[in-house]
Amino acid sequence: MNWLHKITGRLEEVSAYLQTFGPFGLFAIALLDSALIPLPGGPDAVMLALSIHQDVPTMMLYALAGTVGSVIGCVILYYISRRAGRRALERFPPSKQARVKALVDRYDVLSVLVASVLPPPFPFKLFVVTAGVFRLSLFRFVLAVATGRAFRFLLEGYVAVRYGEQAKDFLAANYPAIGLGLAALIVVIFLLRGLMRRRKPAVEGRLTSAGEGGLPETEG
Repeated sequence: MNWLHKITGRLEEVSAYLQTFGPFGLFAIALLDSALIPLPGGPDAVMLALSIHQDVPTMMLYALAGTVGSVIGCVILYYISRRAGRRALERFPPSKQARVKALVDRYDVLSVLVASVLPPPFPFKLFVVTAGVFRLSLFRFVLAVATGRAFRFLLEGYVAVRYGEQAKDFLAANYPAIGLGLAALIVVIFLLRGLMRRRKPAVEGRLTSAGEGGLPETEG
């Protein structure tokens, strides 16, 4: 397994080198990670490392760089998957494919938004590949990924600015609960919106029927 250790070591060197470029390095790491070339630690660890001892405006710049890099990387993977078709799903276990496909069928890009917020080992890339294979709306896909990743990087950055060296331990203890709570809130909001949209035509239809039924008859 020496070759694996060598590759891992080289990737760690690349990641460390890119970090020296600040937001541009984070942009590159996030793009590579989202486009199926993950670097050790990933953009989340880099976001934390770069944001410690920084002020909020600088942290927000890092979050923006990470978000844009992630979105571009996801769009690349989306188009690769769209072109490859169902072959792109072959490397994932059939059981996971079926679960993710069911979620995408039911919730559309909302499922991608929720997946983009949740921390590893949640299979976010499978959602991206599924979105590409089944040709979900690119605009709404990009909007979902951008919203989820922006929240995630901003949260990590805020915790890094607030807690400094203890940020990693704080997130390890609390982020799963925060992510699941936010995911549940997003789902509830969208379900309520869908319910309101379905009820509105029904209410308008009843009002129209009542109005037509209540018109007084005129004598000729």
